[in-house]
Amino acid sequence: MQSVLILGRQPVLGLAELESLYGAAAVRSVSSHAAVVDVDPCLLAFDRLGGAVKFCKLLTTLDTIQWKKIETFLIQNTPEHSKMMPEGKMTLGLSAIGLDVNIRQMEATGLSIKKGVRKTGRPVRLVPNKELELGTAQVLHNKLTGPNGWELVFIRDGQQTIVAQTVKIQAIESYTRRDRERPKRDTKVGMLPPKLAQIIINLAAGPVPEAQLSSICDIPAGQPIPKKILGKTVLDPFCGTGVVLQEAHLMGYDVYGTDLEPRMVDYSAANMEWLDPALKARLEQGDATHHTWQPPIDLVACETYLGRPFTSRPDPEILAQTVQDCNLIIKKFLKNIHGQLAAGARLCIALPAWQTHPHAFKHLPLLDSLEDIGYNRISFEHARDEQLIYYREGQIVGRQLIVITRR
Repeated sequence: MQSVLILGRQPVLGLAELESLYGAAAVRSVSSHAAVVDVDPCLLAFDRLGGAVKFCKLLTTLDTIQWKKIETFLIQNTPEHSKMMPEGKMTLGLSAIGLDVNIRQMEATGLSIKKGVRKTGRPVRLVPNKELELGTAQVLHNKLTGPNGWELVFIRDGQQTIVAQTVKIQAIESYTRRDRERPKRDTKVGMLPPKLAQIIINLAAGPVPEAQLSSICDIPAGQPIPKKILGKTVLDPFCGTGVVLQEAHLMGYDVYGTDLEPRMVDYSAANMEWLDPALKARLEQGDATHHTWQPPIDLVACETYLGRPFTSRPDPEILAQTVQDCNLIIKKFLKNIHGQLAAGARLCIALPAWQTHPHAFKHLPLLDSLEDIGYNRISFEHARDEQLIYYREGQIVGRQLIVITRR
C-alpha cells in the first residue's frame, strides 16, 4: 500500500501538505526530498498536490546503499521484468537520490541493463542523465510513464535503498497554462504560483475522508472535481487575480473571493470565466479588516497583504515600518473574521516574512499573540513552524505559511 513521492524545490512544504491530508503517521521522510506515504495509492490525489513532482510505485527495498550491489540487482532482474511490458521499443531512465554515485557510473549501469534487455530480443533506448535525477520535463518528453517507459528511482533510506517506478509526474503544461495564459495578471500584487496555492488550500483543508479521496483520484489534472464530492466552500479574503480561487475550483471546492480593490475583483472574475465558462464564482469587493462575509465559509485559504515589494534589503527603519503596517492590517483581518467563523474552522494564511540575511527571516509580531486574538496554531511533526516559508534565493519578501483554527 506504500507509495513514494518525490517532493519539489522546498520539500518541507510538501511534507506538511501530506501530513495535513493523510496524518503524520502515514508519512515518512526519506533522503533529501522524498517521502514514503502509507496510503492506498488510489487515495493519493496526486494531481491536487502542489508539493510533489513525481508519484512512484514502491517496487522493493534493498539492504544496501552500495551502487555496485544495486547495479548487480538490476542486471539480474531487469531483463526478466522487461518481458512483462507491451511489445515494442522500451525506454529506460534511471534516477538516484541520496546515493554515493556519479553520472558516469549511472550511465555505465544503464548500458549494462540495456545490453541485458536486448538479449531478450527487445529493443531499448536509454535516456541520458544530465543530473543524477531525471527532471520532470525529461520524464515527460521521453514518455517514461507510458506503457513502454520505465523510470527507476533509487532513494537512500538509512542503510537501505528504496527502488521505485515513476507512474505519474506533475502536470507541467497544465500548471504553466494556468500561471501564464490567464488573461488578467498584475505583477504589482505578486504572482502566486498555482502549486503554492494548492499547498495553501490543502493545509487549510486538513484531513479529507477516504470516500471523497477515492472519488477524486481518477479525475484528470486540470479538470474540475464535481462540487458534490467535497461540498465545502473556500474563502479567499485577499483574492487578487484569483489564483487560489482557480485552484480551489479545480480541487472540487465552491469558491468565494473578496478584495479591497474593485479592479482585482474584476480580474478574478475574468480569470475564473477563462478557466471555466460555466463557473459562477461568488466575488465581492470588500476590505478584509471590516467586511462581512456571507455563509457558508468552511475554510479560509489566502495570501494576505505582503507590504512593499523589495528588490534589495531595505533600511531598518523602512523595514520596521513595513512590518508594522502589515502586522496591523493582518491582525485587524483576523479579529474581524474570527466572529464570522465556526469554532474549529481552519485557515491557512500566507504572511510576509522578510529575509534579512541568507535563510534568516524577520516575522510578524502577531505570531506571538495568536491565542490572544482567538486562534490556535497547528504545528506539524514533519515540518517546523519556521521552515514553512516559500521563497527563492536572494528574495527579500517570502511567504510564511501558518495554519490556525478558530478557538
